[in-house]
Amino acid sequence: MYLTGKHIPRRAILKGLGVSIALPFLDAMTPAVGAFGRAAAAARPMRLIAMEMVHGVAGATAFGAKKNMWSPADTGSAFDLSPTALAPLEPYRDYLTIVSNTDCRNAEAFTAPEIGGDHFRSAAVFLTQSHPHQTQGSDVHAGTSLDQIYAKRAGQDTPIPSMQLCIESIDQSGGCFYGYSCAYTDSISWGSPTEPLPMIRDPRAVFDQLFGVGATPEARARRRRKDKSLLDWVMSSAADMKAGVGAGDRARLDDYLDHVREIERRIQKVEAHNSSGEARELPSAPIGVPDSYADHVRLMFDLQALAFAADITRVFALKLSRDVSNRVFSEGGATTGFHIASHHNEREDRITDFAKINRYHVGLIPYLLEKLKQMPDGDGTVLDNSLIVYGSPMGNPNVHNHKRCPLFFAGHAGGRLKGNVHIKAPDGTPMANAMLAGLQSVGMPIDTFGDSTAPLDLNGVTS
Repeated sequence: MYLTGKHIPRRAILKGLGVSIALPFLDAMTPAVGAFGRAAAAARPMRLIAMEMVHGVAGATAFGAKKNMWSPADTGSAFDLSPTALAPLEPYRDYLTIVSNTDCRNAEAFTAPEIGGDHFRSAAVFLTQSHPHQTQGSDVHAGTSLDQIYAKRAGQDTPIPSMQLCIESIDQSGGCFYGYSCAYTDSISWGSPTEPLPMIRDPRAVFDQLFGVGATPEARARRRRKDKSLLDWVMSSAADMKAGVGAGDRARLDDYLDHVREIERRIQKVEAHNSSGEARELPSAPIGVPDSYADHVRLMFDLQALAFAADITRVFALKLSRDVSNRVFSEGGATTGFHIASHHNEREDRITDFAKINRYHVGLIPYLLEKLKQMPDGDGTVLDNSLIVYGSPMGNPNVHNHKRCPLFFAGHAGGRLKGNVHIKAPDGTPMANAMLAGLQSVGMPIDTFGDSTAPLDLNGVTS
């Protein structure tokens, strides 16, 4: 049998003048050897993004639950999202698995000295579903987080096993409040029970890690001083690559490189504005961080999508805010600081205002879903082969409880999640049951996670 076409190694990169860029998956990277080639094309990797939002939701209050401010009234597939904070996800309901009425018991105070410290241990609970050891020293202890459990398997096949990103400041150190180390507040990702992982806030730092592989910090700084794009340094390599592949691969490569350049230009624009001397809303933030919350989140989403396209990593954790943050989300119609708004004193008008913030945050997620949906992946899309987790370890923030916490999944996890379903768990169900099922949906052969009692059926209806 004679083989035609050119086979490019999956890990091929574009190189030039000390920098390199990973390539997206191209048809020419599929082995052209009968059944082996077809099997390689069919075996698509699963991607995971786990996102935490702090301060719970308006829908976890008695009034909010009555008005369906978070989860819809009906379970199953015939639910109405319009009254809920999840309404912006309506165009993606076929990819949506809503899980309501689960609890994060391990975020509760277990002993008297822990009372009041909910904000300062909750982040460490969300993806570990484990109770943090109260300490302001170095002897921190929680659990291995969901993203890192998956990264230990999926991360072995990618240049970067996982990445941990955040939007708000994480530059505190030492002890926070109520006897808790700031390590618990700063990270949602734990490589082991004693290893909180650092999170990256600056889009420039993320871009350089993903697309400046092989360059030294000095070389990157020199390139930026010359106001040259990363792509300017690899154009000769790109031209050679395009000459040896088919028309479909050339179009895919052009589209990918255009997106890399567009994101780089957006980061450069932010850096130019922030170094211009004009007043900043976030004067202490890194120079690459936009003042606009939405712009920052979208930049991080774009970077994650491109990382998936080039299979640089398959695992992200994204901390969307920081406990007790009083940022004002005026773009969502709110005028009160986030933390202050969350302490609504059970007043219906203030709960309604807090729901606007919840809806605004969820309203940013479709940007990511559309990016992944438009990205071909075998016979489907990257969204088909992804699991996105979004939730909070807090329920009603006014009383700092951890009951009826918000949670949803997006993506089909390679066909294991059917989507378009709202599952209301029985009272007292640990959120860990849903997360255990999520891990199983991306192929993890585990039977327990955190304080789980059994995996929740993410394709069925429990009432």
